[in-house]
Amino acid sequence: MIMRFLLVFVFGFFSFALLAQESSSTNKKKLSSDTIPKRPVHSPKKAALLSAILPGAGQVYNRKYWKVPFLAAGAGALVYSFQFNQKNYNLFKTELIHRQSGAIEINTEFSNLSNANLNELQDFYHRNRDLTIVGMALLYALNVLDATVDAHLFDFNVNEDLSLNIRPQTFYSSISSMPIAGLGFTLNFK
Repeated sequence: MIMRFLLVFVFGFFSFALLAQESSSTNKKKLSSDTIPKRPVHSPKKAALLSAILPGAGQVYNRKYWKVPFLAAGAGALVYSFQFNQKNYNLFKTELIHRQSGAIEINTEFSNLSNANLNELQDFYHRNRDLTIVGMALLYALNVLDATVDAHLFDFNVNEDLSLNIRPQTFYSSISSMPIAGLGFTLNFK
């Protein structure tokens, strides 16, 4: 019994030194030099998040710098339109409220307009203000969508090796002996 215990102890103790593979630093270096280095991943989530936080930041992340001025111009035009329509809406609304409250003094600027005309102008500027808000929301959504799609297509290969040629071509019909004019499409992969 002691002999078995001694044998198990000796074999157990020396079995730690008997490893099947040796992990040395030379093997690790060879393994790491054999593998293909990973390129940094261009993340569509990061582009969408950046563009959602600050419109235009996703386009900068995607290196599409030329889109940022168009985005800023669109946002500026919509903000200007919102302010213009809001100012005129409030102007016609207050004039209409003054007239309906029975105020004796009438603004001379609107003396030639009836209450119905003031109401129509108020509705016109109110509708345009609301459409401008919808336009702002659409511009914001398109900004995030554009950044996401550009990030997905960031590594897409577009080069001279892929071409599509369109040229006029004549076809011969098996039914009639007359040639038929048409277009021929040739797709070249080089």
